Amino acid sequence: MSITVNPDWWKTLFDEVYLMTDARSVCNEDITRLEVDVICELLPIRSQSKILDLCGGHGRHSLELCARGFSCCTLLDYSQVLIDYAKARAAECNLSIEAVQSDARSTGFPDESFDHVLIMGNSLGYIKGPADSQIMSEAFRLLRPGGWFLVDVTDKSAIKRDFNPEAWHEINDDTVVCRKREIKGDTIHAREMVLNKQKGLIRDQTYAIRLYGSQTLASLLEAAGFQQVTVRTGFSPHASKGNYGFMNNRMLATGRKM
Repeated sequence: MSITVNPDWWKTLFDEVYLMTDARSVCNEDITRLEVDVICELLPIRSQSKILDLCGGHGRHSLELCARGFSCCTLLDYSQVLIDYAKARAAECNLSIEAVQSDARSTGFPDESFDHVLIMGNSLGYIKGPADSQIMSEAFRLLRPGGWFLVDVTDKSAIKRDFNPEAWHEINDDTVVCRKREIKGDTIHAREMVLNKQKGLIRDQTYAIRLYGSQTLASLLEAAGFQQVTVRTGFSPHASKGNYGFMNNRMLATGRKM
């Protein structure tokens, strides 16, 4: 049976349940530190650089950057749940980040507000139509001349090579996540069910994510105006083997606004 997806799935999926289902990746402090190591390696970030963590979820990269002394971090995400989580976590850790709920296609920030813009954690390909091009154009608008953009997405070739139509993992002794997937062209459609021994079915939702190859991703950046575009493949933050969905076998693309 074909998996039918509501095109607005991305407006509701990223909540407290998401923080449980994807905790192996997005709530793993070791992985976050490794990813921030890569950010610092690829971009010439200075302590006073103004950094925008675009589509940044619950702010794990912003918080880690801030903890390392990069004190001018701004987090933006569509999910109010994740923004509220980031604010609470920042207060708990005595870290100062600005956290804003908004749409990455039209952030509302003034032109040339940031020295660097990041999109980490495979946060492209959620919306049908020209949304990803609009997000790229918005990132370009927000960068100061000489600033750098970094985007991190799953590698289409690796996903198709290792494709598994069914996967499941245990969150804890009481809760399991089951996923059924199918590939339609360059898009993966998935159904995610989260079941708990006491509460029963917690979530049954479908979603779709467009996959990018290295050349298509590079072309997306170049079309937005970025120069010196480079795509690096083979980034796998998980040390152990396993089915981590879209959070392993990733590509990192960088481009500069001249």
